[in-house]
Amino acid sequence: MLLYLDICCFNRPYDDQTQTRIRIETDAKLALQELIRQKKVTLIWSYVLDFENKFNPFPERAAAIQLWRNLALRRVRETQQLLDKGRELAKLGLKTFDALHVACAISANANIFVTTDDTLLRKLKGHFDIIALPPADALAQVENWYEN
Repeated sequence: MLLYLDICCFNRPYDDQTQTRIRIETDAKLALQELIRQKKVTLIWSYVLDFENKFNPFPERAAAIQLWRNLALRRVRETQQLLDKGRELAKLGLKTFDALHVACAISANANIFVTTDDTLLRKLKGHFDIIALPPADALAQVENWYEN
């Protein structure tokens, strides 16, 4: 299974863990990362993640996130087709970086686009080019929690 985690998902463990939702999303995101380490799922990395992570105001966080690039078995580079897809997605009301992240996930044939951004999830609901889920739902799908 191919997963694309956007930058807000990678940053979730650094958010306020006293909030139950954030703690649950962090735990699920960390479980997904463990599955990536075990090579049970494949991480997709993109030039957009590289670019956005460079602007992380916390260098130690940026460095920790950047290490995941080495575990990604698929990497997405900028292409004209990808930029065109990003523009198309932006017409749905997605912010520029969100549109590019989604375009990267689509171009790499991701099974799931994982994000903690509620607005982005809402805008992608029913978009047939990609399945967008928050971390806990993505983990449930990867591990087939509800198959029966």
